[in-house]
Amino acid sequence: MIDEIEYKQAIIYCRVSSERQKKEGHGLDSQEHRCRDYAHTKGYQVVEVFKDSFSGGGDFMQRPAMSALLNFVDKKAHEPFVVIFDDLSRFARDVNAHFRLRQAFDDRKIKIECPNFTFENTPEGELVETMMAAQHQYHRKNNRRQVIQKQKARLEAGYWAFGSKRGYQMVKDAVHGKISVPKEPDATLIRKAVEGYSIGEFQTKTDACEFLVKKGFWKKQSPEKYISKFTDMIDSPFIAGYVEYLEWDVSIRKGQHEGIVSLDVLRVAQKRSNNENLGKRPRIDKSEDFPLRGLIKCSGCDGHITAYRSKGNGGGYIFYECKNKNCPLEESTLRKEDVEGQFNELLKEIAIRDEVIKFLEHLFEQVWEKEIADLKSGEVFRLRQEELLKEKVNKLTDAVIGAKSDALRKVYEKQLEETAEELDELKSKTFSSEDLKIPYRTALKKSTGLLKSPYKIWNSVDVHEKQRLFYFLFDEKLSYSKKAGYRTDKLPCAVRLFEDFVTSNTQDVEMGRIELPSAHAEEETLHAVVWLLI
Repeated sequence: MIDEIEYKQAIIYCRVSSERQKKEGHGLDSQEHRCRDYAHTKGYQVVEVFKDSFSGGGDFMQRPAMSALLNFVDKKAHEPFVVIFDDLSRFARDVNAHFRLRQAFDDRKIKIECPNFTFENTPEGELVETMMAAQHQYHRKNNRRQVIQKQKARLEAGYWAFGSKRGYQMVKDAVHGKISVPKEPDATLIRKAVEGYSIGEFQTKTDACEFLVKKGFWKKQSPEKYISKFTDMIDSPFIAGYVEYLEWDVSIRKGQHEGIVSLDVLRVAQKRSNNENLGKRPRIDKSEDFPLRGLIKCSGCDGHITAYRSKGNGGGYIFYECKNKNCPLEESTLRKEDVEGQFNELLKEIAIRDEVIKFLEHLFEQVWEKEIADLKSGEVFRLRQEELLKEKVNKLTDAVIGAKSDALRKVYEKQLEETAEELDELKSKTFSSEDLKIPYRTALKKSTGLLKSPYKIWNSVDVHEKQRLFYFLFDEKLSYSKKAGYRTDKLPCAVRLFEDFVTSNTQDVEMGRIELPSAHAEEETLHAVVWLLI
């Protein structure tokens, strides 16, 4: 019987319900202090302390410290221990979990004690213990219900009710309370990645992730490891300034926070993402011999046109081919000279008009200035955050030196380590002065040259650049047939975008009075295209 065993060694177990409670108010330290005072009055020697920051419901073995406590006891099975809890609610806040844990302790002959509750192995004691456990379970579930109700109300009002999303930070506002605001430079990098993906600058999500990895947005792993995170980012309307949480029946609505991209841009990115998930993506095995492989489709069946090399008596031959045996055109084999030659002729026909260049130069300058302003504002924000972190490091260093107990010192040392790591990461994102001295005229010349002569640029770059250039010039894969050639009813998207705008504002362009369109979505699209040219 447990009551017949003489207990001299005590183990203290402390628990809070979240990491926030762990970091704020030193709840674990105050629990340990009370338990040590109790152990002293009872004449126990405290041999170990275990601390958890884990919710009280569910399987107690999911609590790391509780699992470690039981393992500790199992390794010293020949020694009797009393486990001290600050309060019965720290034991478990679920009736079933409470008595499962009680059984686990009884099996190990562990005695349980609390400063404010006496455990009795009597029917009356068990009744009181059950009632107390049920009361704690009720409070836990009721608290959860109230929290969910408050969070749902915030969501319905257009506020994000959970932790910060990447690219944002939660700040306190006198009017809104806690609200998400864009955090630089992450917000600018997300905007560039999503816009670039939506207009084809990044053909696949892997390309967009590679851009973010190169810019230091993500670290440590290869771009392929972040595809799911990028997908989650564009699947949610949050970065477009909207809130949605279907798990609680909160439909999409305009959020109180500022969007990083427009909803139109995000929808295009989502559409491309869905097509990519269905396998509709450019081929990775690009070859200089087949520059149009994966970029054209059969006008008869809309099927994919591939390419292959064939050997004959006269040497090697290259063909493009529609693989659909049921294609109504019945012209599966296409000569390389015809497919690529007619494509070159198409490129010669789609050069932008000279009168549009003035508008392009003006728009280019506006976007360029915005990019420089974003870099500067991001650097100012970074420096401000760096100063705050340095101040926090100094305070935590003083706290470590002045700590009155080993336990408290470990808490401060952990916080100091985390803050130092955050400071190092922030410093790694600094912009050098060279970032603000990009050769403007060289980039402008390259941009205007691309639209003036797509044919010349196409034939001067490698196959990888050709694939990127194609999706900048065209809305989608081009339809081709042996008899009719390429369908020309769809003008290239970049050329159409600039020329349509200039056509509708001809007088302003001629008078040098160029203004950006008032429609927010069209303005963002124009800026996105110019950014792509940069």
